[in-house]
Amino acid sequence: MAGHFSQTIILGNVGKDPEIRTTQGGQKVASFTLATSETWKDRQSGEKREKTEWHRVVCWNEGLTSVIERFVRKGSKVQVIGQNQTRKWTDQSGQDRYTTEVVIQKFGGNLVLCGERTNDGGSPPQQSQPRQQGGQQRSGWWDAPDDETIPF
Repeated sequence: MAGHFSQTIILGNVGKDPEIRTTQGGQKVASFTLATSETWKDRQSGEKREKTEWHRVVCWNEGLTSVIERFVRKGSKVQVIGQNQTRKWTDQSGQDRYTTEVVIQKFGGNLVLCGERTNDGGSPPQQSQPRQQGGQQRSGWWDAPDDETIPF
């Protein structure tokens, strides 16, 4: 049936530096894990409880992959908009395995940089990426093509 739509929105912290790879066709793809947590107070014990979920994210959008490669690091806080997709693969012992990923397609998904994770003191952790030379800071925006270079 036409008219069905699935969208997943996740806001969390990146678990480790993203992996950037290039397909045989020359397309760059980014993948990383994103942690989301919920906290609550246990009614019986009164203790604070926390549950963390890990989400695997794969980005096929080359512009966003470039942003991920330049700016996203372990601890970065990001919002991801994509589709849940489950894929099947075979492990080394021949067993079928399944993994569910949030996929940012070439069109229709998005990634928003929301800053760095803060430590318990409320200040951001030490930077894990070097600053640009000359004291210039990155602005957070990637180089978008000029209207004249777009083929339509």
